[in-house]
Amino acid sequence: MKKLLLALLAIASFGVANAQQYALFGTKTMFDAFENPSQKSFTLDSSRKFSSNFFLPYFGTNAINKGNSKFAIRKLTQEGVFDTRSLPIGTGEVNRFFENSNIYVATFRLFKSYKYQKEMGFSWQIRSDAHIDYTNETLAIFDSFERFNSNQQYIGIFNTKGYQQSYHQFSFTYRENWNKRLAFGLKASVLSGILYNKLNVYDSQLYIDPESDALLIGLKGTYSANFSDFNEVNKKNFFPNFKNPGLSLGFGTNYTTKKGLFLMANIKDLGFIWWRSNTERTTVDQSKIIENIENNRSNTNQEIKDIFLLSEQPKKFLAPTNAKLDFYLSKRYGFYKPALAVSKNLFYKGGDIALVNTFIANDFSGSVTPLYNLNGVFMVGLQGKYQTPNFELFLGTDNLVATSFQTIGTIRNDATVGSGPNGASFYMGVGIKFGNVVNHPQFADVIPGINDNSDDGSFFKSLFSIFKRK
Repeated sequence: MKKLLLALLAIASFGVANAQQYALFGTKTMFDAFENPSQKSFTLDSSRKFSSNFFLPYFGTNAINKGNSKFAIRKLTQEGVFDTRSLPIGTGEVNRFFENSNIYVATFRLFKSYKYQKEMGFSWQIRSDAHIDYTNETLAIFDSFERFNSNQQYIGIFNTKGYQQSYHQFSFTYRENWNKRLAFGLKASVLSGILYNKLNVYDSQLYIDPESDALLIGLKGTYSANFSDFNEVNKKNFFPNFKNPGLSLGFGTNYTTKKGLFLMANIKDLGFIWWRSNTERTTVDQSKIIENIENNRSNTNQEIKDIFLLSEQPKKFLAPTNAKLDFYLSKRYGFYKPALAVSKNLFYKGGDIALVNTFIANDFSGSVTPLYNLNGVFMVGLQGKYQTPNFELFLGTDNLVATSFQTIGTIRNDATVGSGPNGASFYMGVGIKFGNVVNHPQFADVIPGINDNSDDGSFFKSLFSIFKRK
């Protein structure tokens, strides 16, 4: 039980709530174009034909822990001390942990054709998502059995539910204009699973008998994973091998009104992974007496762990990706551009409502983003960006207050720094365009898509023509 939950937390924490860097939406950066496939990222008469991050940092990561465990987690992360004495126990109160990370390892994008403003891109991402609901007692039992009263029957105190999924995503994106105001785009991806955990303990009990130096623990639940013990995980697991393959599809559109209002909608990462390599499915309905708990703590932990390990059965299973439905609208007023973003997870809990306030001065801009996460967390983000037609550099955080507390507390090695939910968030990116400049036909001898023997037809008009009456 102990290692199972710690494995979930440890793996989820390799990327440091579910924000998507909304201040980058509508910016025509590479991130914007790959995340919102109908968006263009090239500017006629200014941008060069190709763009890439050249393996430079291009990533975002975000984590939040909410509940009574916040001080114990702060003490662990900021001082390196695991101490649960501040946790009230016996009530089964639930804490919540959320995490997501999105790392673009490599990107390449090109301007395909002047006609319809066609762009296509290729990317390699590493993604991770996690959501864990766990009780105070689940943490406390990791620390010491002495936190629990003897001769008292505890019911439901270890009920824990959560999942973590990480995978490689290799994508092809394509976008084009339908007309001067309307555009469509798609993103098709092949996935390679890295790690998967899903734990659901829906009934539990504990009774400690001091006279016999024993405890009775009962657990009912399920556990699915592609490894039995966290010690089995090594560097090889993090290289794409397609032993756990998957597919996903995204589709988006945007429209600009005559008055300059920009509207965008996307369905993102709608897909699945077929977990079939070294996968295990455990169903537990067992009560177990563990003796000699006072003098043999390591054996006690192993006995609890064996409740799950001895019930493992090889089994393949499908798991959906964390698909989202996004809406975004914005309008620029001189140096100020306000925007509203709404995002909802389709298969898992959570979503965001964000108000992005961007202030622009030539090639520089700064954004302040109040954000409400539908899991009950309020955050404020801050971003700085420098962007020219052929270069982009940005960095920011979706959770400025919690990230500041976490950073200062870690530097000072002091758990008393900070209040409210634990959290950390940071993102940054560097993108460069190269090649020939993309010009209008009247300013250049060669234009992509004009007199170069390429197919100038519209992909989306051909696709949607099947709905037209003959």
